Amino acid sequence: MRAAQVKDFGGPEVLAPVELPDPVPGPGEVLIDVAYADTIFVETQVRAGWGRDYFPVTPPYVPGGGVSGVVAALGPDTPEEWLGRRVTSFVQGSYASRAVAASSALTAVPDDVDLLTAAALVQDGVTAAGVLELTAVTAGDRVLVLGASGGMGTLLIQLARARGARVVALARGPEKLALVRELGATLAVDAGPSDWPERAREALGGAADVVLDGVGGDIGTAAFPLTADGGRFSAHGAPSGGFASIDADAADRRGITLFGIGDVRFAPAELRRLTSYALGEAAAGRVRPVVGQVVPLERASEAHALIEGRGVVGKVVLEV
Repeated sequence: MRAAQVKDFGGPEVLAPVELPDPVPGPGEVLIDVAYADTIFVETQVRAGWGRDYFPVTPPYVPGGGVSGVVAALGPDTPEEWLGRRVTSFVQGSYASRAVAASSALTAVPDDVDLLTAAALVQDGVTAAGVLELTAVTAGDRVLVLGASGGMGTLLIQLARARGARVVALARGPEKLALVRELGATLAVDAGPSDWPERAREALGGAADVVLDGVGGDIGTAAFPLTADGGRFSAHGAPSGGFASIDADAADRRGITLFGIGDVRFAPAELRRLTSYALGEAAAGRVRPVVGQVVPLERASEAHALIEGRGVVGKVVLEV
């Protein structure tokens, strides 16, 4: 099979096309002919050697975790109903033309959803839906979304608006600000100027009931004071190089509930439920992932360079 493999920790150039043996499905497993492989920012960080405590991988390895495609073969004791079905799944090493998954990990793709859309939802859609459940976003909440023009940020805007929340979106530059407004943000704030926290506070009308931090670092840290007393703060992203530095004692004094990356590591049953929910919202037309660039599998290194360059609006997806 064709794959893209990280030869050693380093820049995007260490991600190279290779030929590897086809995987063989075992009992209760299926073989998926991959149509699209999702990409997320953390995969570029792991490739560069960051987060070894969270992601203990050793080169050479095939990165990636989410795919969409068609079930091409079944292992022993696997239900026949899956053969030929369009599915999404979390897998080990998704940057490949074929992948093995347990049948219990599969989610059928609705007829009204294409496989590109399905791939773009398989990770970010699940996390976005899970974060909104954890933070209990509801009608009337003032929600601040950091990194709002990214793959998950764009979904958080749409899903929060569908719940009746008032969304203030933080993004950088005219193109990204226009996008988040189009997706339903009540107000958009440019993250470029240093006074963005003051302008965000004004846009929120004082404070946010919920802060959804998919950025981390200085921006996430600066957003914490914008959380209302008794509010919720989710620090689930670190594309800036580290998670937001939050004073847990200060949060406790103000009655703020904190959520972190560990809270969005869902059990298999929850993953399937959240995946079905995200795909169902897409089928109903209530959410659409923003795919800024589709890159062939053989040019996975280019995909990582695009992600790290932060110029792409929305997601980058690999086409297999």
